Amino acid sequence: MPKKELSFEEALEKLETCAERISSTDITLDEAIKAYEEGAAHYEKCDLILKSAKQRIVTIGAGGAGTQETLDLGGEEG
Repeated sequence: MPKKELSFEEALEKLETCAERISSTDITLDEAIKAYEEGAAHYEKCDLILKSAKQRIVTIGAGGAGTQETLDLGGEEG
């Protein structure tokens, strides 16, 4: 059975869980590294979803005369 694709909210929740595990005082180094790796993967998923959403918004906001408008989403470019 194929793996279910995580939604943004699910990936963000898992990222937050990883951050909480890393912040725990009773975690081994190996567990912290594993949580960091998992968190990095969830961060990448969230980033990909946000970039896709931003591109869709830019496309929707494109002017009728062939100009492209960008919307300030409050985030920093990276």
